Amino acid sequence: MTINKRIGIIRETKNPPDKRVPITPAQVITINEKFPDVKVCAEPSELRCYTDEEYTYLDVDMTCDMASCDILMGVKEVKIEALIPNKTYLFFSHVAKKQPYNRDLLKSVLEKNITLIDYEYLTRPDGSRIVAFGRWAGIVGAYNALRARGDRTNNFSLKPAHQCHDMEEMFAGLKKISLKSKKILVTGGGRVANGAMETLNVLNLKKVTSKEFLTKEFDEAVVCQIEPNHYVKRKDGQLFDMKHFFANPEAYESNFKQYTKVADIFIACHFWDDKSPKFITKEDYLDPDFNISVIADVSCDIADPIASTLRPSTIADPFYGYNPQKGIEEPAFTRPTNVTVMAVDNLPGELPRDASRDFGKDIIDRVLPALLGDDDDGIIERATIAIDGKLTPKYAYLQNYVDGKE
Repeated sequence: MTINKRIGIIRETKNPPDKRVPITPAQVITINEKFPDVKVCAEPSELRCYTDEEYTYLDVDMTCDMASCDILMGVKEVKIEALIPNKTYLFFSHVAKKQPYNRDLLKSVLEKNITLIDYEYLTRPDGSRIVAFGRWAGIVGAYNALRARGDRTNNFSLKPAHQCHDMEEMFAGLKKISLKSKKILVTGGGRVANGAMETLNVLNLKKVTSKEFLTKEFDEAVVCQIEPNHYVKRKDGQLFDMKHFFANPEAYESNFKQYTKVADIFIACHFWDDKSPKFITKEDYLDPDFNISVIADVSCDIADPIASTLRPSTIADPFYGYNPQKGIEEPAFTRPTNVTVMAVDNLPGELPRDASRDFGKDIIDRVLPALLGDDDDGIIERATIAIDGKLTPKYAYLQNYVDGKE
């Protein structure tokens, strides 16, 4: 049972700023009802998609000192100077894969005796994630692909997602457009790809099989969603096996090139391992049969699996052109032979209110019971990178990373 715990919703300090919140104003009321011994307060912020007034209207305390809280919750990485010693933090830290740009962040977490719980590693015993923004990345990524197509052809114009109040307005705008006979390809079978399909479903597109996509022509726009068994094959000629592929990605080779010859728009929503085959190489773009004009790389793995993804783009400036002949970036929509690339790496931030509501609901339903009560399934344990300034056994491999030895 929880006793007099105080949770603080911290302001986002990462640049570029993120408007999402871990807990919405209405969800604070839900927490009060479900966990009466818990008090939630919020740090004032001019950046949030939910205003300070929306919190204060529901009597959420906006005056409390974050240093008085037991648990501090944000979304993105916390600025090192803003870290409060001896606290428990929950945020996406991006350190567990030894990301060089966050080494100093983890070092500071340890120096300040902080307990760090990373949302990315809150999982069920089977390894599936409990909280994530992936669905929203897919929803917005597919919308941006269509927006890029409209801007590229001047056939229609879509309002940027971040200028829409919410998903309802964004989808309402989508219903006004019509696509000509184009083939749209979506890779992946998880929540990101399914989010992309959610957006495309608004257009009532005809869904076709992989075989139909590759071999038939259509007088209407169609969409095809493919998974690894369609775009890779075993080098030894054996039948595809999903478990074997995930365990041995280096044993497979790409079978994707055939899709580049027929797809017009490619929305990449797959998970990619650096040992997996590449999707599109620099040489593939030079093939006379290469047909793709827009690539919305929602997965956003820089340069390796999709050669035209030279860098992440931003919400403010989401598109750039890829010159296949030179292999370089050029301004978007300046050369018809260029491929239009969308590679925003924080897509859920374009629909922050919707994304925050989804995320907060999962936090309340699936995380807080374990965080504030008994963690019988090890949900919190698996996601705890450090306790009181010391790496936990699961994440002890990060010590050399912290020390700058690797």
